[in-house]
Amino acid sequence: MSAQDEIEDSSAPLLEHLTELRSRLIYSVMAFLVGMIICFSFGSMLLDFLLGPIEKTMRDLGNPNPVMQYTAPQEYFFTLIRISVVGGLTISFPVIAFQLWRFVAPGLYRNEKNAFLPFIIASPVLFLIGAAFAHYIVVPLAMAFFLGFADLPSFVSAIMAGAVQPPPGAELLPGGAGGLALPPLAAASDSGVDIVFNGKVNETLDITLKMIVAFGVCFQLPVLLTLMGSAGLASSRGLRSTRKYAVVGILIVAALVTPPDVTTQLILFVVVFGLYEISIHLVAAVERKKDRVARAEGVIGEGESLFDIESDDDDDVSEGEAAADADAETAKEDPKT
Repeated sequence: MSAQDEIEDSSAPLLEHLTELRSRLIYSVMAFLVGMIICFSFGSMLLDFLLGPIEKTMRDLGNPNPVMQYTAPQEYFFTLIRISVVGGLTISFPVIAFQLWRFVAPGLYRNEKNAFLPFIIASPVLFLIGAAFAHYIVVPLAMAFFLGFADLPSFVSAIMAGAVQPPPGAELLPGGAGGLALPPLAAASDSGVDIVFNGKVNETLDITLKMIVAFGVCFQLPVLLTLMGSAGLASSRGLRSTRKYAVVGILIVAALVTPPDVTTQLILFVVVFGLYEISIHLVAAVERKKDRVARAEGVIGEGESLFDIESDDDDDVSEGEAAADADAETAKEDPKT
């Protein structure tokens, strides 16, 4: 066989893999485009659904007819495009995950397939749980904090004044009305300027989508750490020992991905730290399963653990390195030796 034939034979599998990858990418992009078109067709309904938390907050603050606005001709259209992109990814994710599985599965052993498949199923489920948690719990709390906070100064000043009585039919304007709004045809007042919330659609939607995506991604933490534990890249002992560093990292992430209010940051921290603790137990369960398999194969005895052995080996290696370093320092100090 010539050298040219050897090169062609060795390059054939690579070309086959590239062809397979191209077909999987085409299917994934087509699924995303179909999902995006479907979401764009129902864009107005999805927008009403996403703006539900702020609508409820405005009604609770006394506005019987909440109104949102857009200030540019193209703003509403691109708002629907953004919703379609996020919705299209959500709808097409099962297809994309299936294409990823079809591309990776031929190179995996049977036990690796059995270990990898549950994570593909659990990932979209956890993302939807995180998105629902953000939409129904976190976003309403954030909207109530921001809009209700603007009403607090006027409310407190009215209580301290004591003599201020609302005129008949007066109502509180939403999101920081600066006091009480007079009913139509009421007499003019020189008490100050009313501060009224005129919400923009894209800015409000930006907060909602960021929270939904942030919580959906953070809920992937158990999947990621458990997969790393299955691959031997993480251990329950290591996760417990780095808990204090995880707390700092979670606080930084909470400060970056949430609006600047303590309530949502605290909620995200509590949720993600709880997921981190759950991940420790899941990784420990994976380790116990590996220990049972090792005992059945006779690799270790009863009461022993593969991870204890690995830890002891690491300790022995570190002690040997320390002894070698000490000998090296002694040789430097005494050249005769």
